[in-house]
Amino acid sequence: MALLQPLGALGRATLALLAALGRVTLFALRAVSHMVRPPFYGRELAVALLNIGWLSLPVVGLTAVFTGAALALQIYSGGARFSAEAVVPQIVAIGMVRELGPVLVGLMIAARVTSSIAAEIATMKVTEQIDALTTLSTNPMKYLVAPRVLAALIVVPLLVAVGDVIGVFGGFAVATGSLGFNPASYLKNTVDFLEPLDVVSSLAKGCAFGGIAATMGCYFGMNSGRGAQGVGRATKGSVEAAAILILAANFVLTGVFFSL
Repeated sequence: MALLQPLGALGRATLALLAALGRVTLFALRAVSHMVRPPFYGRELAVALLNIGWLSLPVVGLTAVFTGAALALQIYSGGARFSAEAVVPQIVAIGMVRELGPVLVGLMIAARVTSSIAAEIATMKVTEQIDALTTLSTNPMKYLVAPRVLAALIVVPLLVAVGDVIGVFGGFAVATGSLGFNPASYLKNTVDFLEPLDVVSSLAKGCAFGGIAATMGCYFGMNSGRGAQGVGRATKGSVEAAAILILAANFVLTGVFFSL
């Protein structure tokens, strides 16, 4: 019997995980269905676009530029061991566009936007504002969830594109300013090495990561417990779930795009 206890605990954990994934999937499908059915709340969408997109630019830009700069230094240092310093432009470009750009932007959005959405909606639930919306014949899924998820699907790929460009520029600045690379040659190697599939995969990852981040914030906010502790748990859980799902989705999408 003692040997069966660990198996029982593993089975219960697996069933709980599958049940949670099922609830999140149904929640996401409901959010998508509300995006395409009237009424539409343009003002809520505009506010979400501003909060998720424009106000995230500073943290995305700073993260990308320092990551690109550090990546150039690391590649140059590692390549020097094999007399392969010249590969810095190519590796910085492919590293930022394929992987680091989308993943870092997704994690920054999870840290900034997911937590904000979860805290906001959880506070509305605690203070019974969501109940008030229902009383006024306003569907909370359509008014609170759908605009935020749609805004993330729209603007996060744009943030990824901006982050990719800024990250490549960070590597360019370090390589030409400190490592002795010729600026024209560096840019030519960068452009020649990147392929359309690299850019498409980067933007597709941005769309997926944005949807995950916004959905997790809305889901945990709508299902938060009561009181300040409930809001805190919802905020913490939303960021943890979004970060894990973003990294898992990155692995799956990378396999889809580059293993064929």
